[in-house]
Amino acid sequence: MDFGLVLQTDPPASRVVSLMKRAERNGFRYGWTFDSAVLWQEPFVIYSQILAHTTRLKVGPMVTNPGTRTWEVTASTFATLNDMFGNRTVCGIGRGDSAMRVAGRRPDTLARMSEAIRVIRALGRGEEADLGGGTVVRFPWVRPGAELPVWMAAYGPKALKLAGERADGFILQLADPYLTASMVKTVKDAAAAAGRDPAEVTICVAAPAYVTPDDSPGALAHARDQCRWFGGMVGNHVADLVARYGADSEVVPHELTAYIAAREGYDYAHHGRTGNPDTAFVPDDIVDRFCLLGPPAAHVEKLRGLRESGVDQFAVYAMHDARESVIEQYGRHVIPPLRD
Repeated sequence: MDFGLVLQTDPPASRVVSLMKRAERNGFRYGWTFDSAVLWQEPFVIYSQILAHTTRLKVGPMVTNPGTRTWEVTASTFATLNDMFGNRTVCGIGRGDSAMRVAGRRPDTLARMSEAIRVIRALGRGEEADLGGGTVVRFPWVRPGAELPVWMAAYGPKALKLAGERADGFILQLADPYLTASMVKTVKDAAAAAGRDPAEVTICVAAPAYVTPDDSPGALAHARDQCRWFGGMVGNHVADLVARYGADSEVVPHELTAYIAAREGYDYAHHGRTGNPDTAFVPDDIVDRFCLLGPPAAHVEKLRGLRESGVDQFAVYAMHDARESVIEQYGRHVIPPLRD
């Protein structure tokens, strides 16, 4: 199992770079960031610094979207980083929950997502791609051997199917064992139905991880409060699914939809942050299911179960008061047994 670190690009950028360097020293192989131009600093500028100050870490957004940048610009940015530092980027892509809504636009359609995946991946490899309307372009400066894997974030049935059919990887932003197993199966089945080898679709689960000194009630209560924001973030996507399919639809698991019944609204000014006042509706059991909390042994146990479900990478959301500690604890006690 591989491991990644996920950060927001809050200033100063040097702090983000420093944490990514620490992550690489502790055995993390991927460095991810949010990508929402209004809420945080521009990640691609910071990726250049991360890549320059590390040797093996792969970087990318979790996630970018097809709407805030034209596809050829997105592809060119990735291809330039790869030309400078080797093939060390991954294009994580989604519909654009925060990035599009904060800018007053709706998240992109799955049809647009499908085309964006095709174009960005082809251009990043130095291949030709039709930008639409018959305009075919290619980057003449991309050298042979260039690669740009595109991993897609998804929750709903149609998005999961698209990820299996089109994407090089699937990003699932929650660590609930039952939901993970169910969604991974949907993605793999879609890949097989499309004539692909399901094993070629990399599975990445991303969720907050908070390592406590013990499993006492006080320690776990603090960990839950530090990670409760995540249930609110996931709730934005779940609310979209409920609006489309209903709360009791057969195509969306009740285990995913039930908890947002008390959700009243969401202010993106607090998006992904500890203490988010719009996430009070998230109950403790959802925090426990969606996140990894407790002493190192509890993390190892849950991650072993996720690995058995087909998960190739666990990416740690470190938006809490123990960022350095979780990196170090994972490096000492969690990554080694799972990598062995």
